[in-house]
Amino acid sequence: MSEHAHLSEGEGREGPAVRELRLVVTAADYDAALHFYRDVLGLPERAAFSSDGGRVSILEAGRATLEITDPRHAEFIDEVEVGRRVAGHVRVAFQVDDSAAVTVRLAAAGAEVLAEPTRTPWNSLNARLEAPGALQLTLFTELGDGEGGEENGGDGDGGGDGS
Repeated sequence: MSEHAHLSEGEGREGPAVRELRLVVTAADYDAALHFYRDVLGLPERAAFSSDGGRVSILEAGRATLEITDPRHAEFIDEVEVGRRVAGHVRVAFQVDDSAAVTVRLAAAGAEVLAEPTRTPWNSLNARLEAPGALQLTLFTELGDGEGGEENGGDGDGGGDGS
């Protein structure tokens, strides 16, 4: 961990204050975005609703974390994964079993590959894409026994261990 202390769940408070992280993406082409994330990436649909001509689908995306980074670390991650600064202030990272295969599948469905899968200093295989809904995605696969990654407090995206 870093020099900054934090409270563990239940330590100094009444359990976790947040029960779920829900990232809400407004997509101009709702059908294309839903197809991409649900049918191609494989996020299961938990619920779907409509109101006054509008629609929303809630997709399961596994365990969620919120990674806070400063601009300098974000620049470092972009340099490692893409070779230059490309991300805005929000980027979504998905841990997948095979980042190379998922990159090919998402590219065939219309995502723009910004960087092919690259082995990172924290021993994960990361790819970067521009995806429907104007989201920049990192697809990462933990390669194991390296620095960083979940076992050392990170998410495979260089967070958590100062990489």
